[in-house]
Amino acid sequence: MTDPVKMTMIDAINRALHDAMEENGRILLLGEDVADPEDGGVFGATRGLSTRFGEDRVKSTPISEQAIVGAAIGASLVGYRPVAEVMLMNFMTVAMDMLVNHAAKLRFMSGGQTSVPITVRTMTGSGLSLGGQHSDFVEAWFAHTAGMKVVIPSSANDAYGLLRSAIDDEDPVIFVETLPIYWAQGDVSFERIPIGRARVCREGSDLTIIAYGQMVPHSLTVAAELAKQGKSVEVVDLRTVSPWDRDTVLASVAKTGRALIVHEAVKEYGVGAEIASVIGEALFGQLKAPIQRLGGAYCPVPFSKPLEQAFAPNADSIGAAATALLS
Repeated sequence: MTDPVKMTMIDAINRALHDAMEENGRILLLGEDVADPEDGGVFGATRGLSTRFGEDRVKSTPISEQAIVGAAIGASLVGYRPVAEVMLMNFMTVAMDMLVNHAAKLRFMSGGQTSVPITVRTMTGSGLSLGGQHSDFVEAWFAHTAGMKVVIPSSANDAYGLLRSAIDDEDPVIFVETLPIYWAQGDVSFERIPIGRARVCREGSDLTIIAYGQMVPHSLTVAAELAKQGKSVEVVDLRTVSPWDRDTVLASVAKTGRALIVHEAVKEYGVGAEIASVIGEALFGQLKAPIQRLGGAYCPVPFSKPLEQAFAPNADSIGAAATALLS
């Protein structure tokens, strides 16, 4: 076992790609500017990999998300395990036909004779004034698509471990990287983390906060503040949006009797609604308070800094919602 190393999330992603490519010569990287002549991507997530493994395996592509994902699907059907980068999650819309009608369905429509082991890395997140066409979380679209998995890490260690598992998976995985926490540091143990398994980040007895991505550190901040007031908050990091870990979530809420679900995506029609519905069905009569959801405002992500800060949940709004539930 390798000793943990402190690194940022973006460095952990780079290391996961390196280690996977070192182990398996059938892994390819495809995407805009991913090779070193283009500086290894806009944020350097793939920097050094084309120098190490060659541009036959790390290919910078034209600006065509549909072509990137289509090429990845085709390569997967002949024995490769491509990792495609779609630079920003909003641009996944350009490749929706390839993702929804091909990647997610080919195993089913072939009667299990073929699979599509592709990983699609994409990044998003509000907080950097990138505007409405560069900041949306649209994970619910893909979670709603049968045959596809959706993973959203909240830490450097989870980014490494979940990306290694995503690349190993026989089905298409959408791997969503939260841009504002790219440079958050943490200890990385270099071990795979199973897809579909949540993590209890902090144990508590009065309230369960269920979150993922950037909302996890916000929720942990709230839990620490409420602990000073004698309130015990449990924080569950979902890590995988689809399939989500119902057993861990339900066990936590059964213990605390209260649930607050937080995500950066707009609240309406979001992942939180599905989780709330399942909790309500499974634990009806055991809850001490109504299930609460927090999400982004039902509008495009604003460019204006004050409006952008008001758009998504943060420690203050999570804290207010948690306090109301506890009272």
